[in-house]
Amino acid sequence: MKVGIMGGTFDPIHIGHLLAAEAARDTFGLDEVWFMPSHIPPHKEQAGATGEQRLGMVAEAIADHPCFRTLDIEIRRGGVSYTIDTVKEIRSSFENIGFHFIIGADMVNYLPKWEGIEELVELMSFIGVGRPGSTLNLDALPAYLKGKILLADMPQVDISSTEIRERLATGHSIRYMVTDSVYDYIRRRGMYGIQPRRTD
Repeated sequence: MKVGIMGGTFDPIHIGHLLAAEAARDTFGLDEVWFMPSHIPPHKEQAGATGEQRLGMVAEAIADHPCFRTLDIEIRRGGVSYTIDTVKEIRSSFENIGFHFIIGADMVNYLPKWEGIEELVELMSFIGVGRPGSTLNLDALPAYLKGKILLADMPQVDISSTEIRERLATGHSIRYMVTDSVYDYIRRRGMYGIQPRRTD
């Protein structure tokens, strides 16, 4: 069984995340993709939404895809979410699965700076997902990374979670930037500074 793991803050999850996951799944014949919200990412500020809320939004976003799942391992563990710690725990629990970590192609060049990266590439490979025509020089990477990175293209979509939060905070629409179910989840709970929607 081949499984892609898509980590991230997902604050909130948006259609760019979903397109990247589907591109990786379709290109490399992954059986499933597991979305794994981080608790506290090593190189970002702490999320604005709680872990429970981010898991909830992911669950809403992927509910209609038969090959997408949620993975709450980093939220449950707490603390700073280092991928090497997570992958070791996952591999010990799922020994007969081949794992591929899905990242944006723009992040591939930063892989040498990841905590425990030389050990990590012995445990799994990476799928870098980028826009058609994006350039990436794999030859510039260290030798231990070459051959451990696969590349997939996705449709051109320039959306970020930061932009979505800023639009919500300033009263602008995010419709079609996230799924309807995620949009409704955010509105019902009054997240990111918007007024909660009444349900009565």
